[in-house]
Amino acid sequence: MDSKHIRKELENRLNSPDRKVSYDREKDQLRIEWAETGKGITVSLPGIAAKWQEQKEKAIDEVVYYVNEGLQAMVSKVQLKGKEKNIFPVIRSTSFPEEAEEGVPFLYDEHTAETRIYYALDMGKTYRLIDRKILDKENWTAAQVKETALFNVRSLPIMTREDTVAGNIFYFLNTNDGYDASRILNESFLSQMKQKTKGEMALAVPHQDVLIIADIQNNTGYDILAQMTMSFFASGRVPITALSFLYEEGELEPIFILGKNKKRT
Repeated sequence: MDSKHIRKELENRLNSPDRKVSYDREKDQLRIEWAETGKGITVSLPGIAAKWQEQKEKAIDEVVYYVNEGLQAMVSKVQLKGKEKNIFPVIRSTSFPEEAEEGVPFLYDEHTAETRIYYALDMGKTYRLIDRKILDKENWTAAQVKETALFNVRSLPIMTREDTVAGNIFYFLNTNDGYDASRILNESFLSQMKQKTKGEMALAVPHQDVLIIADIQNNTGYDILAQMTMSFFASGRVPITALSFLYEEGELEPIFILGKNKKRT
């Protein structure tokens, strides 16, 4: 299915009397917004078409689900007080917007050369990124949100699946709770994994629903990690980065993996 047919399918499934659906031919993007406020979500059709080749109807179902949930979150009342346990950090790429559509800056921190930390209020089936307007309205400080979010992410359960390939050990954290990549901020967990590794420890957050930790014990391990990361990045609902990171002395350092060589960025 090409982007033209995907566009028609999404238009049919997402249109409603209280919404406006428009198409940007130049960018090949579909915009779905509330007719009354103009607030909405933009989706890139070529990316969905690429996922359809592997996932078929599931790719479209996911887009419809998250657009519907995202639009609903925009009109839901945001309240931080009493919802402290629902505040979490989320990892995004550095190309992710720094502000909401109405020009209000999101609350975020720099993380690595490839990633940023944003902060979100979990609303059940979706979440709302916290911006400066929400902080002012709720009379919260940025420090309060960050401290609460980092505490909560350390409280999330950690269940890993282990796989050994060509003498290298790979650990996959993939609970699909929306915060798998966020667990890269759990310093205690990373420290424990570092103690387990026999070779070099590398990590990857190709999309928000997976964290890969690798115990690299030979050059082949770097190639395998690069292939895994790219595969997850291409299929992820919210892609982050196709690069991996070395974990040394508590610091994350992005690396390019080219063949059997690795290059620090």
